[in-house]
Amino acid sequence: METLNPRHLPLLKQLWQRLESIPAPKTEESLLLRVLVQVLVIVGIIATDVAAETQMSLWAIPLGIVGATWSWYRRRRRNITAKFAIAIGMLLAMAAFFGNLLANLNDTRLVLAELLIQLQILHSFDLPRRKDLGYSMVIGLILLGVAATLSETLAFAPILLLFLAIALPVLVLDYRSRLGFVDGIFEARSRNTKSLKQKAKANYSPLSLKRLSLFLAVILALGLTIFALMPRFPGYQQFTFPVTGAAELENTTFNAQNRGIFNPGVRSGAEGEDAGNNGEDGEREGEGGEGLYYGFQSQIDQTTSGGADKPLKPKVVLRVRSQAPGFWRVLAFDRYTGKGWDISRDEQLITVERPSWSYRFFLSSAYGRGKTQEVVQTYTVVNSLPNLLPALTHPRWLYFPTPEVALDAEGSIRSPASLREGLTYTVISDVPQRDRAQLRAATAKYSEPIRQYYLQLPPEVKKKVSAVAEELLARSPKPITSPYEKALYLAQAIKQNYSRTTQFPTLKRNEDLVEAFLFRNEGGYPDQFATVLTVMLRSIGIPARLAVGFNTGEFNPFTGFYLVRNTDAHALTEVFFPDYGWFTFDPLPGHELIPQSFEEPQTFVVLRQFWNWVAGWLPPPVAGFFSYLWQKTAGAIALLIGWLWRLVSNGVVGALIGLVLTISASFLVWLIWSNWKTWRDRARLAKLPPPERLYRQMLNTLAARGYRKHPAQTPLEYARAAQEQHPSTAPTIEEIAKAYVGWRYGNQNPNISDLQQQLRALTRNLRQLKP
Repeated sequence: METLNPRHLPLLKQLWQRLESIPAPKTEESLLLRVLVQVLVIVGIIATDVAAETQMSLWAIPLGIVGATWSWYRRRRRNITAKFAIAIGMLLAMAAFFGNLLANLNDTRLVLAELLIQLQILHSFDLPRRKDLGYSMVIGLILLGVAATLSETLAFAPILLLFLAIALPVLVLDYRSRLGFVDGIFEARSRNTKSLKQKAKANYSPLSLKRLSLFLAVILALGLTIFALMPRFPGYQQFTFPVTGAAELENTTFNAQNRGIFNPGVRSGAEGEDAGNNGEDGEREGEGGEGLYYGFQSQIDQTTSGGADKPLKPKVVLRVRSQAPGFWRVLAFDRYTGKGWDISRDEQLITVERPSWSYRFFLSSAYGRGKTQEVVQTYTVVNSLPNLLPALTHPRWLYFPTPEVALDAEGSIRSPASLREGLTYTVISDVPQRDRAQLRAATAKYSEPIRQYYLQLPPEVKKKVSAVAEELLARSPKPITSPYEKALYLAQAIKQNYSRTTQFPTLKRNEDLVEAFLFRNEGGYPDQFATVLTVMLRSIGIPARLAVGFNTGEFNPFTGFYLVRNTDAHALTEVFFPDYGWFTFDPLPGHELIPQSFEEPQTFVVLRQFWNWVAGWLPPPVAGFFSYLWQKTAGAIALLIGWLWRLVSNGVVGALIGLVLTISASFLVWLIWSNWKTWRDRARLAKLPPPERLYRQMLNTLAARGYRKHPAQTPLEYARAAQEQHPSTAPTIEEIAKAYVGWRYGNQNPNISDLQQQLRALTRNLRQLKP
């Protein structure tokens, strides 16, 4: 029985004949170029795997190699059947892409990377032309860019360097292919001779290891310099933010067992179990507080029997990308117990639900009438944390995978499950601007709820502590009446008058923690400083509470993330000001009195960190000299600008003088620049080999007459285009261009003296022509 051939179908027969009548494409014959392009794509796939912690390279790399090999052996055939199969495969890949896109609307980067990898695998089975290899190069570059946006560690840096090292010879080979040179790449280096002539040819080989290494070093140095000097602007310009970990949390809700706080690194047993996870955290992380901060629970004891005295083993717990630094607030306490703090309204939670089609929660509106700054933060959990979400103060929007979250009475955010490793969520906060003049003028009239919860103190403690507070305030040279100024002054006084200790005396019966700190020990553990300030403010009628969270952490300029460790967790004081809300103060010695916020400029943070690093290696006198020099230079520039402004703003005469000065300065700058540019070009040409120097001189001469070479043009394309615009000089241009190409890519030695005569004749002819 005769088998039905699809080619004989009436509909396909005509199409098949038309495809076969198309001339065969010019194939790319450079095997080295094909191999390097494939390696470039492999590096892009590996970069995506490393950044996204996936395993796509296990199947993508072998299939890509098989496809590239098959394409090499079939490069001179039409492969019509394979093209049909590739087209169908690409349609299936697009269908899968849209399906994955709908399931991951909040972070489409990895979905796009998967699509590109699938298309590249299919594309690798049909690579006859250099243009097809160019598509693969672009896909490899896009994969590297996607990996850069996904990466949160420096593990991406070696892959980036490897990609750059491979891309340089790929670009060289691609350019040679455009010019039609394929063979004889290593001709000069393969000869067994030691003559100076052959060594010179080897040094100017297009794939010379020496030259490529030099280019790589120059590119890296230039890139790092630009990176250090580049201003840092807010990184988020969109409103669809990364959220991951949704698969295991999308159905986790609150119930009677998980509405509280479970800190698996501190608590164990029934209380510490994550109701949604069967207590696995308590079994794995229960290390007696060595891994997690003791303060992340509804009640804390700050004496030696609590956890404030137990050192933590340093480890990174969060990676934070934020538009501004700050204190990553986790929890706040309102009731002072004499030994620590607890949350008096721990059960009064407000449950907030999100729509089923979005991960976005609306938490609250901005408080008060003060100015605020919208700050976007994205948190990635590196090590397991309690079910408390760190965030900058006054969070308004939250992007989180669970169907619901809860807000407690102190403004902290709770999740129905603990924060597992790999979880990513985003918070948009309305951070209040710290305007000292406004806060100084804030009223001291507080509402009844504020007075009830944030002025609570035992009467005997209040009397003793208020006496100490008044004594410290009396030391001020000027009377202090503003609550804000009192908070500032007392925080600074605690810093200066009390010291951190590693031993705190055991409290006597009915003895208060703050009393022991102030009168017996004259200092204490780090978190006790915030407790003392909070109690001291309450004792003189200023509402305050204790807040715990993470300090800003260490900024990594190469990844753009703040690395937050468990040792960054500590307590500080939040003070309430009517109409403006809560503001933080940190009385701990060695810390900034006011935590970092958006008011501090971060535009040139990398340059500042680089200088701090360099200054750390320099002797103090040298570092001081450079700092002094910079201050004097900046001061002189400021004085000069001020003098000029006073001069030009002095009526019409000043405006005319300013105009004359501007024109004169512009002309002087132009004159200096022109002469420097001419000298620089001559110096560069003098260092070039004679064939290349003649070619560059010809280009400069033609450019001065208005005929510039486009960067995308090859020398021969430029010479052919000259026949239309400069017919009289076109033969000379073509002769010099061919000589340069033959020397540069074919290792041919042109007649330099003859070319010099032709260049002089070309220059004379151009002078006679109108520009």
